[in-house]
Amino acid sequence: MKIIARIRNPYDGKFGVPRQSGLVEEVVSTVVFEPEYRVAEALRGIEEFSHLWLIWAFDRAEREEWSPTVRPPRLGGNQRVGVFATRSPYRPNAIGLSCVKLLAVEKGNEGTVLKVAGADLMNGTPIYDIKPYLPYADCRTEATGGFTDRTEKRAVRVEIPEALARGMSPEERKALTAVLKEDPRPAYQDDPERVYAFEFGGRHIEFRVMEGVLEVLKA
Repeated sequence: MKIIARIRNPYDGKFGVPRQSGLVEEVVSTVVFEPEYRVAEALRGIEEFSHLWLIWAFDRAEREEWSPTVRPPRLGGNQRVGVFATRSPYRPNAIGLSCVKLLAVEKGNEGTVLKVAGADLMNGTPIYDIKPYLPYADCRTEATGGFTDRTEKRAVRVEIPEALARGMSPEERKALTAVLKEDPRPAYQDDPERVYAFEFGGRHIEFRVMEGVLEVLKA
């Protein structure tokens, strides 16, 4: 498998990365091709598609041993299901698949790059392949979601104090709010006194959640 590109975005750590692609379209990522693949002809016609599939590597989740069962955070982290019935990064082959929205095809000092929204990849993640999303073949309206259809998603309201918000651009504030609205906490953690921290866009973010309100403490 050859690495054809890497992604650049504000997701500087695992914590805070959306659990699935397409959930946070407010964060824009850039797909930068490796020098060997900076060939404009390889992207001819890609601008006609609205969405793309990215095939990539869980390069920071690889393990020598694999387990046939995993504990999905969506199930509270205390119930095991088969690894092939999940999208866990801990798999025999650490390969990820994400659907992203294509925003723009731009030319610059690093050749032609792709601007995409809705990525769930960490900054620097290697990409193995890019394919167009085909609505007539890839969209299945009758599909069911297994155990994810039976689990309730936690909803939080994000509050960023004005003193902290003033230090952010409107785009930064919008992106951070969108990420936090997805509630990055593990499903089994709900301690109102606990302070959570993660890195995002070069900032150290700290927050806590109480009665459905996520308050940013540091940014």
